[in-house]
Amino acid sequence: MKKRLEMLEQLQDIDLRIDSLKNSQNSLHEEMSGIEQGVDGARGELTNLNERIAIIEQEKSEREELLATEQENIRRSESHLKEIKTNKEFQAIGREISAAQKQTAELEEQILKMIGQVEELKAEIDSQSASLAELEENTAQRSKEKMLEISAIQKDIDSDLAYRDEITRHLPANILRRYNTLREQRRGQAIAIARDGYCLGCNMQLPPQLYNSLFRGDEMISCPHCQRVLIIKQQPEG
Repeated sequence: MKKRLEMLEQLQDIDLRIDSLKNSQNSLHEEMSGIEQGVDGARGELTNLNERIAIIEQEKSEREELLATEQENIRRSESHLKEIKTNKEFQAIGREISAAQKQTAELEEQILKMIGQVEELKAEIDSQSASLAELEENTAQRSKEKMLEISAIQKDIDSDLAYRDEITRHLPANILRRYNTLREQRRGQAIAIARDGYCLGCNMQLPPQLYNSLFRGDEMISCPHCQRVLIIKQQPEG
């Protein structure tokens, strides 16, 4: 039994190391995800800018059509002036021409403003496109570095898993089941050190008779408080 307890302790050390390595891998994957989100955000901003340009261009096109219509109305009204016989008709057409000219001026001003907006947005797109290209290049390099780290960690995990398989082959199925169940219930720690009359897994004092039984090492004893399997370890002499 003492040999099996030693193997269980080794198994837990391996499992805790594997847990730590997998946590490191997960952190690297999260970092990669954050890096990619930065690129996606920059691409999204460029998409929004292009969509804004498309909207402005559409509105500008509509105003240009209105402008062309008003200009045609002015030309038509001015051509009718030659055919007018009465002063009243002359004044009415004059008012129409003035209103159309005012509308034309407003449309021309709006169109010029939109042209300026488009130019500003295009300049911003050029700037952000250059920044995005640099960001994509940096992201590719950083992602490559993270993937190399992840691969290196995976090699360590694979090596530990092979060692773990070697140990578990020499342990009875019922002991492994108990160990795995305790790992799930006790946040990965199925084995606890007993020292100076205490369980170091839960820091609770052990019954003296139970603690003394641990020195024989001829049976698997659990902490009555946290149920972890106990392994006796004396305080090293300084």
